[in-house]
Amino acid sequence: MMMNMRKINARLLAIGMVLAAVQCSKKSSGGDGGTPEPPPVTPPGVVEVWLTKGDQSVLLQKQSKLLAFDNGVANAANIEVDSTSKFQSVDGFGYTLTGGSAQLINQLPVDKKNNLLQELFARGDNSIGISYLRISIGASDLDDAVFSYNDLPAGQTDPSQSKFDLGRDKTNLIPLLKQILAINPNIKILGSPWSPPVWMKDNGNSVGGSLIPAMYSSYATYFVKYIQAMKAEGVPVDAITIQNEPQHGGNNPSMVMSAVQQADFIKNHLGPAFAAAALSTKIIIWDHNCNNPDYPKTILADPDAAKYVNGSAFHLYEGDISALSNVHDAYPDKALYFTEQWTSSEGQFSGDLVWHVKNVIIGSMRNWSRVALEWNLANDPSFGPHTPGGCTQCKGALTISGANFTRNVSYYIIAHAAKFIPPGAVRISSTTTGNLPSAAFLLPDGRKVLIVANAGNDAVGFNIKFKGKSAFTSLAVGSVATYTW
Repeated sequence: MMMNMRKINARLLAIGMVLAAVQCSKKSSGGDGGTPEPPPVTPPGVVEVWLTKGDQSVLLQKQSKLLAFDNGVANAANIEVDSTSKFQSVDGFGYTLTGGSAQLINQLPVDKKNNLLQELFARGDNSIGISYLRISIGASDLDDAVFSYNDLPAGQTDPSQSKFDLGRDKTNLIPLLKQILAINPNIKILGSPWSPPVWMKDNGNSVGGSLIPAMYSSYATYFVKYIQAMKAEGVPVDAITIQNEPQHGGNNPSMVMSAVQQADFIKNHLGPAFAAAALSTKIIIWDHNCNNPDYPKTILADPDAAKYVNGSAFHLYEGDISALSNVHDAYPDKALYFTEQWTSSEGQFSGDLVWHVKNVIIGSMRNWSRVALEWNLANDPSFGPHTPGGCTQCKGALTISGANFTRNVSYYIIAHAAKFIPPGAVRISSTTTGNLPSAAFLLPDGRKVLIVANAGNDAVGFNIKFKGKSAFTSLAVGSVATYTW
């Protein structure tokens, strides 16, 4: 074992000296949470390592020690990557750009705001390449007030949606989305409603209640007008979900909707309305926890509804991430999406880093998801803004305080995937051993990416095996690494 390690270290040193002669090294982020450097093209036969440690001493940092594919280390655990065994393609990684997030980002000084947007959404130098965003249709609970696009005085209704207006979103969200689209015109945007206008609900309240059946057609028109109005603003909406968390009526705003009601709404109202308006925007169902895969399966079992449905979306506040495979196995022709998971103000960096990479990134991808999204992009130091009754502990990827911002654990959770895995990549086979969950990807240019988390209680050494060769490495407790070759 010691002889093997000496040989490996000598070989790695030689490789490092050769590469140092032809490649300049840039500073990457350290313990201060600085901006990461871009991943350069990996030399043939060499594995580059990008590491984040749970103690925050290393944050998305490219390691100077490169790995070589040789014979590895005997008796070490193996993670075997097979690029000939392919699964789903990837649409992207990102966050929900809440109204509150947009408001805070827009308040930054112009230069800092522009630099931050480049860091978040560009691909290449000093960027993490966010490629997918979820936004709320009307207010989410992380807006500073409850609103819809057709709010009326008590007692009034507007079934034709003649008074529809994007309203408040024209102040912060839409202008920011335009700037993001200028950086990445191919970013995909998913819209999710927390509640329709209250005059369409049986309790006349932004909290809970259900959509009045007589308003189903009107609500379908509301969706159509939303997509058309956003397009007119220069913001294409790639997909919508019917209702955020349709089995949770306690948030502000929120609405309850059963699977039978959602199927009825889609097949008799929304689907035909989209077809009549010639909209290509995808319709996605569920958008709630992994504890109830029967909800989307009920809708997909109805052929008149299913023909309009692109796929199902999940969160993981309850249940197990394998629920996505449960739905995939029953309806393999329908897509899957992982659309929300929050980090708490009371969470610990190390625990959140490993749990989220294991479940949200690796877990969702190994269970057929095309996207992996964390919850809110930004908050202030008091975890606002939020609606009355909205989330008071949701910790964003960024904390923005006046003219300054800091990067939080969710930033690194997503960056370990988004920075290295562009849309169009395909998940490929990788084995999981012990407490080392993994997910591997084949990029459009032929490079390979492997993400591994150490979810155990001890440091672990292991071999990355690919095409009969092995590269030995190790991972500290509470750490996450992305390997590229």
